[in-house]
Amino acid sequence: MAAVAFHSTELLIIFLAVSSFVVNCCPPSDRAALLAFKSALHEPYIGIFNSWTGNDCCHNWYGVSCDPETHQVAEITLRGKSEDPIFQRAHRTGYMTGFISPAVCKLPHLSSLTLTDWEGISGEIPRCSTLLPFLRILDLTGNKISGEIPRHIGKLHRLSVLNIADNYVSGPIPGSIGNLSSLMHLDVRNNRISGPIPGCFGRLHMLSRALLSGNQISGTIPSSISRVYRLTDLDLSTNQISGPIPASLGKMPDLSTLNLDFNRFSGVIPASLLTSGVNNLNLSKNSLEGKIPDAFGPKSYFMVLDLSYNKLSGPIPRTLSGTSYIGYLDLSHNNLCGKIPAGSPFDHLDASSFESNKCLCGKPLLNAC
Repeated sequence: MAAVAFHSTELLIIFLAVSSFVVNCCPPSDRAALLAFKSALHEPYIGIFNSWTGNDCCHNWYGVSCDPETHQVAEITLRGKSEDPIFQRAHRTGYMTGFISPAVCKLPHLSSLTLTDWEGISGEIPRCSTLLPFLRILDLTGNKISGEIPRHIGKLHRLSVLNIADNYVSGPIPGSIGNLSSLMHLDVRNNRISGPIPGCFGRLHMLSRALLSGNQISGTIPSSISRVYRLTDLDLSTNQISGPIPASLGKMPDLSTLNLDFNRFSGVIPASLLTSGVNNLNLSKNSLEGKIPDAFGPKSYFMVLDLSYNKLSGPIPRTLSGTSYIGYLDLSHNNLCGKIPAGSPFDHLDASSFESNKCLCGKPLLNAC
C-alpha cells in the first residue's frame, strides 16, 4: 500500500509539473500566428529569428513579450537599428524583406507591434490590424510599406502611437482617425500621403505630436486643430497646403514647435504666432505677404525664427530688439526695406540672414544706409 501511495504521489507531482508548464506556455494559436508572421519575412544577416524555436514563445523568443498573467503574446518589438548585442556582434544594422502577414491579427492580446528600420519590408499595413482591440503602439517606420492607412483605423480606441514615417504609404488620411481618442503621437513623415487634413483632427484631445511633413497633403489647415490643447509639436512642412495660416494656432497653450515651411500658404503672418509660446517657428518658402507684425516683446523667445523666401515687405520691426532671446533668425529673400535695427539679436547675425531683400541696409550688410 505504501508503494502504491508513493507511486500515486509521484504521478501527481509529475502531472502538476506538466500542467504548470502548459499553463505558463503561450497558447498554441499564438505560437502558430508568430510562425506564420515569421514565414512572411526574410532576415539574412543577423539571425534574429533563430531563437524562435520550441513550444513556448513567451520565453527566449527574440523580440516577443507575453502578458505575465495570461501568457498570451502582448508585444512584438523588432528594430533593424538597435544597440542589442546581437547587432553589435554582427557589426551591422539589420535588413529584412518580405511583408507583414495578416497572421499577426490572430494575436488577440497584442498591444504593441514595432517593426522599424528594416528598409526592405514592403506590402501594406494589414487591414485586419484594426480589429486588434488592445493595440496601443503601431510603429512601422523606416521600411518600404505601401498602400493606404487602413480606412477603419479609428476602431483602435487604445492606440496611443501611430508611426509609419519613412515609407511609401499613399492615399488620404482616413476620417476615422478622429476616433483615436487615446492617440498621443502621430508620425507619418516622408510618405506619399495626399488629400486634406481631416477636419476631425480637433477630436484628438490627447495628441501631443503631429508630424506630417514630406508628403503631398493639400487643402487648408482645419481650424479644429487649434482645439488639440495638448499639442506641442506640429510639423506640416514640405507639403502642398495653401490658404491663410489660422491665427488660432497662436492661441494653443502648449504649442512650442510649428513648422509650415515649403508649402503654399498665403496672406499675412498672424500676430498671435509672435506673442505665443511657440519658440521654434518656421514659415519659410511660402507666399506670405504684408508686413512682419510689430508684436514682439520681452517675453518673446525663439530658438528658431525663419521667415525667409516669402513676399514680406516693409521694415524689420524694431520690437525684435526687445525680445528675450532669438537663437536663429532668417529674413532673407523677401521684399523688406529700411535699416536693420542695432543691438541684440542683430549683432550676432551675419549677412545671410538679411540678403536678397528689396532695400535693406546697415550692418551686417555691406550697403550702408
